[in-house]
Amino acid sequence: MTTLRWLDFDHSEDTDGIGVFDAMASVELQHVDEVQAEIDGVLAWSEVNFAGRCAPIEEGGDWHYDLQLSDEPGDPPRRCFSLSISGTAPFCAAFGERFLQPDY
Repeated sequence: MTTLRWLDFDHSEDTDGIGVFDAMASVELQHVDEVQAEIDGVLAWSEVNFAGRCAPIEEGGDWHYDLQLSDEPGDPPRRCFSLSISGTAPFCAAFGERFLQPDY
């Protein structure tokens, strides 16, 4: 298991066995690069281990992701990262083993 500092994934699964991992991080702007690096690392692992298979599941892919960014005004201002990764059962098993607690 890889310990993530900024991302804490929640896992859910639909009735077709497709899993979804959702994480959100809202950070002060000084930590934006650290969060982005963690997201980049998760996506790089996914691409290396399931190479060429990043596509919507309904189009035959094994995994797919959606990353949303929003800036939140305030003092200090913050940036919110919302990452959602969906995948087939084999992808989810490998992803969970790598990034989540053993009993996810």
